[in-house]
Amino acid sequence: MIKNPAFVMVTFLILAFCLLDRAQSQEPQEPTIDSTIALVRANMQADRTALITSGMNFNDKEGAAFWPIYKEYQYERSKVDDSRSAVIKEYTKKYPNLTDAEAKAMAEQMLNCDASLAELKKKYFKKFNKVLPPLTVTKFFQLERRVDLMMDMQVEASLPPLTQAAQYAAHKNGEAQPSQVIVAEPPEQ
Repeated sequence: MIKNPAFVMVTFLILAFCLLDRAQSQEPQEPTIDSTIALVRANMQADRTALITSGMNFNDKEGAAFWPIYKEYQYERSKVDDSRSAVIKEYTKKYPNLTDAEAKAMAEQMLNCDASLAELKKKYFKKFNKVLPPLTVTKFFQLERRVDLMMDMQVEASLPPLTQAAQYAAHKNGEAQPSQVIVAEPPEQ
């Protein structure tokens, strides 16, 4: 159904580079997690519709059926995204002094957000399938997944990994630091 897959791929690459450039050139100072999340979400919302329009190539009938349901989907999805953003903000506030209990609670909250998003997608998969051909619906959710991955990569790239928190805490407590990171080899089969 994709008439020109190379066009869609180039569109994604251009979008990714544009978003990275926008994120880097917006503020000369170190961005806060709030501003990073807000910027990424605003940019993606603005570009998401254009990507869907160009990637899906809806005819008039399909577009008339798709866009009202998509608007509902985005509204409900924004609530899940708000919950996820709250966890990310909490993580950045408490980093690098995150306790085991806090880390566990945040991981559970993120898993709950992932589960909520999966349930929301299932709900809207059914709604879209009532008004659009299954191949079109599947294509939309594939496109949506790719956009989500780009968004997640941008947010995750701005977050410090927990491995740094452990190293920071050990250094702060005066514990010895290993001079190199040892990566375990997978067992031979």
